[in-house]
Amino acid sequence: MVLTSEEINIIVYKYLQESGFRHTSFAFQYESQVEKSTYRDAQIQPGALINIIHKGLQFMEIEAHMNEDGELMECSVPFSLLEPHHCELTGEIFNHEPDSTVKPLSSSTKRQRKEEKKQKDREKRARRETNVDEELDGDQLKEETTNEQQQSAIKAANGSLTSAPTIKEDEEMKDAQSIQSQPQPQQQDDTEIKPENVVLLQGHQSEVFSCAWNPIIPSLLASGSGDATARIWQVPEGKEKASEPIVLNHLPNMNDNKDVTTLEWNPSGSLLATGSYDGQARIWTQKGQLRFVMGHHTGPIFSLKWNMKGDLILSGSADTTTIVWDPETGEMKQQFELHSLAILDVDWMDNTTFASCSSDKTIYVCKVGSTKPLKKWVGHEDEVNAVRWNPSGQYLASCSDDMTTKIWNLSSDEPIQNLKGHNLQIYTLQWAPSSDSNILATASFDSTVRIWDAINGTCLHVLKNHSEAVYSISFSPDARLLASGSFDEVLNVWDSKDGVLKKTFKASGGIFEVHFNKDGDKLAACTSNKQVVILNHMSS
Repeated sequence: MVLTSEEINIIVYKYLQESGFRHTSFAFQYESQVEKSTYRDAQIQPGALINIIHKGLQFMEIEAHMNEDGELMECSVPFSLLEPHHCELTGEIFNHEPDSTVKPLSSSTKRQRKEEKKQKDREKRARRETNVDEELDGDQLKEETTNEQQQSAIKAANGSLTSAPTIKEDEEMKDAQSIQSQPQPQQQDDTEIKPENVVLLQGHQSEVFSCAWNPIIPSLLASGSGDATARIWQVPEGKEKASEPIVLNHLPNMNDNKDVTTLEWNPSGSLLATGSYDGQARIWTQKGQLRFVMGHHTGPIFSLKWNMKGDLILSGSADTTTIVWDPETGEMKQQFELHSLAILDVDWMDNTTFASCSSDKTIYVCKVGSTKPLKKWVGHEDEVNAVRWNPSGQYLASCSDDMTTKIWNLSSDEPIQNLKGHNLQIYTLQWAPSSDSNILATASFDSTVRIWDAINGTCLHVLKNHSEAVYSISFSPDARLLASGSFDEVLNVWDSKDGVLKKTFKASGGIFEVHFNKDGDKLAACTSNKQVVILNHMSS
């Protein structure tokens, strides 16, 4: 490997330009003569210097913690670039086989785990519908019997099944599921979104998992993908071709999975925070310049949120911890180690108080600066997938694989409402934006969306026009419309007041996330076929 001063100079020069040090970069250009360098026209990725230093720091950390047997020892003290490192070894070894009494973290992302559950259900349904007289060889029959016994045992544990179904019961179950998954009769043509109102953003090389509109500029959209990039798009008004996006490269990453799992703009729209499956969080400018790489997490980041003031970032990870970051310095401000399993979602109540939920079935409410939680809520019987404070911060809604949504208040240790109605796992939820509204929407693997008066515990509408799991929902800013996206590749837009289907669009891939922009006239949907779908003129 050869490293020349000429290469270093050009990377430093690019860093100075990216960071806005115009006078310094001019002086450096003159003294180092980089304008005469053979590398002056080289395509250097934004943030290259920070990435190189960060990678070198990680190598130094590994070198410092490798024992004589070549095993990497875990250290509880963060490794610093400038400060001397004083090890406090925990005695644990990375990549060591976990103790059988400890439940290991899942190696797949939250969405992948949900997709596996959905796939199992689909396979089971397909087996029922095949010819029961079809002969199976001995191995297949044994595997089928084992799978059915496992399914029966799981259902028995949930109290939903006490014995293997008879032929009659099996037929009734099949009929019931057929009715449940049957979408409503095809709507009138006026609900179908016209092609001239659709813009396709293409460029990602893998599934697009997340998207977020800029809170200030209504045509600026960020998207995150499994191709190790996020992209910032300037979305056109009509059918004209979108300009080339700004590509935010998340390489080098710390493991083989390259997913950008979550992203969010700060309240002023000037900075974008992204979280990755490799456990690293990053902060970027609106122009795509990398400001910080924040690498304290040791597992995938599933949720990342700015507080309302924009002076703190909160991340929740599969490593069972939440971290509060200072976006001005990129430094960790506080780490909370309360949950025992992967953290699936986080949400701010105010500028210093937040909630987190986990696969361990619990919810914690914490305050920055305090080491003890304000609340620990135990009530769900399965992993808690999402938490959201209502706009006033008075109530917290949580949804779970136990098929319930619960409403909590800090004045009580028990939920003030327990919303039941869905008959499969509830994946996500959203409050209507109005500060005085008690309206809550929930989306489930049972292919429906429900709208509730959450405080009264009343289900107002059951929205049925999907045939597979609903992964994402989004209210328009005026709360008049509710969008839902599913893995059946259908994007629906509903009137949230009367539950009527207003618009529908058939995408060419499963939909992971939907999001209205600040004006409510554009709706983005990110899909499994590498595209971001934009629906224009939504407010008309």
